[in-house]
Amino acid sequence: MDQFKLSIDKREKLSYIFLVLLFITLLFGLVKLQIVEHTVLAKQSENNRIRVVSIIPRRGIVSDRNGQVIIDNRPSYTVSVVPSEIVKGKTIENLSELISLDTTQIRKRIRRNMISKYQPTPVKRDISFEVVAILEEQYKKFPGVVYQMERVRQYNRQLGAETYTGYVGEVSENELNKITDAELHLGSIIGKKGIEKKYDNVLRGREGTKYIEITASGQLVGEYAGKSIIPADPGANITLSIDNDLQIACTQALDTFCCGAIVAMDPRNGEILAMTSYPGYDANIFSSVIPESLWNEIRDDTTHPLLNRPLKGLYPPGSTVKFVGVGAGLEEGVISENSKFKPCIGGYQFGNRFFGCWKESGHGSLNAVHTLEQSCDTYMYQLGLKLGIDKLSEYYQACGFGFKTDVDLPQEASGLNPNTTYYDKRYGKRKWTIGLVLNNVIGQGELLVTPLQLARFFCGLANDGIVYRPHIVKKIEFFDQQEILIQPEVAFTLPFSKNTMRILKEGLTMVVEGEHGTAKRLKNKYYTIGGKTGTAENSHGENHSWFGAVAPLENPEIIVIAIVENAGHGSEVAAPLVGQIIESYMMKKLGLQTPEDKTDSTNIALVGETE
Repeated sequence: MDQFKLSIDKREKLSYIFLVLLFITLLFGLVKLQIVEHTVLAKQSENNRIRVVSIIPRRGIVSDRNGQVIIDNRPSYTVSVVPSEIVKGKTIENLSELISLDTTQIRKRIRRNMISKYQPTPVKRDISFEVVAILEEQYKKFPGVVYQMERVRQYNRQLGAETYTGYVGEVSENELNKITDAELHLGSIIGKKGIEKKYDNVLRGREGTKYIEITASGQLVGEYAGKSIIPADPGANITLSIDNDLQIACTQALDTFCCGAIVAMDPRNGEILAMTSYPGYDANIFSSVIPESLWNEIRDDTTHPLLNRPLKGLYPPGSTVKFVGVGAGLEEGVISENSKFKPCIGGYQFGNRFFGCWKESGHGSLNAVHTLEQSCDTYMYQLGLKLGIDKLSEYYQACGFGFKTDVDLPQEASGLNPNTTYYDKRYGKRKWTIGLVLNNVIGQGELLVTPLQLARFFCGLANDGIVYRPHIVKKIEFFDQQEILIQPEVAFTLPFSKNTMRILKEGLTMVVEGEHGTAKRLKNKYYTIGGKTGTAENSHGENHSWFGAVAPLENPEIIVIAIVENAGHGSEVAAPLVGQIIESYMMKKLGLQTPEDKTDSTNIALVGETE
């Protein structure tokens, strides 16, 4: 019995020992699998796996008011690297030679753009088809390297439209920190300037997702059937108020000059019909990686092609704003329609300084309308002294100067409308002279405007004082057929009564229609046109040449503002330039050919009256 009991105890001990050994073996196996051989086994487990690939949506197309394309998309290939599949000494080194990008740059882009080590990280966009063919045929040389067809933005270079189109580019870390959109990640393409930036959320669409099965060698097996594709939502298409034919006319009108800007608008609703800045740049270069040499060339160009002159160019407006001073004088009772000051003898003596008029021989005795017609500085000097700097500044403010137009484009400048507070801060309290108003009342001195601000003001002159907010987008069409139509929005009304507006409108008319008008050569037999010349002093070179025009006068439907930098008198340069643009627009509207007889042509340089 005792012997039998011992036998049982022995078997139990053996069982315990076996179980302990089994447990130790299992524990050792787990340690080996989880720790010792983890790297090797993890790599093997990844040999056949699912790769998550983003589906990049089609970015919305941008067209002009007549359906002509302004911004489109073209097919392109992007090469990416899956970080977890990189083979040391092989992947990056071979890829560097193929795409002409050094290994340091490739590694930097992988670190910067990586979302997950198992997802493709963009390294270079817009690669050639030859590179794609090599990657396809010699895939074993490039483990972890993939390519994907995407769409790259294509801008109509003929239009010179970069002032409002802007361009796209990869989102930066700084931008990513400021943008709350959860779908964005490093490597995403976003709008950087212009329409592309302002309407990025609707143009970009929403990324989709697909799942791809691949082999250990990197070959694609095909789409993984175990998970459904999440389709991408394409971006919305946008229709602008731009007229491409007019836009081309504006761009071509400037291409013989060094620098300048043109804005054309419809005063009845605030729609921007054309807008160009010269010189410009080719927005297509931002669709790919810009060579450093090209970027340096653009950045160091002394003509500043990256400056958006219509929105950010700040200039003294010259005589184009004499309407404000005359209007203020009429409203404040300082002058009446027929009031006259001391005759113009070529200038005005104020203290120990003689302020000259542009016409050295003088204009003689003039009333308000003829002052605008002939752009007499002497009359305006005396009017400015009666108004004072703060009252004049008040009217400039009420006419839209010194603050942004709130156009639906980003990065707009506010301009500068000086008053007593400004001068006290700049020069010290009571350390400046009242004579500064003589400069401001003729659009000189510290008064600075953008071409778009001046265009907005001229819209008010043409539209009986009602000023609409400038806008460039007419319609947004989403992929699900929903539409948003942009409605005109009244921004403010010019601070002038009906009678004052009548007098200002008469002055506008006389500049072209009057016997002594500074732009009388623009008069023609086909349509009526009004305007105002301006010559702005420039401390850095020749005077800037301004002209603003309205047509047709009986029912204005277009205003055009042009500035040509360092070009001289407004009547000699900017006026005929604007005349060409108005002519191309109105002849098309009237269904007529541009007249062959150039006797009345707006292309003829003006002689005689110059301002």
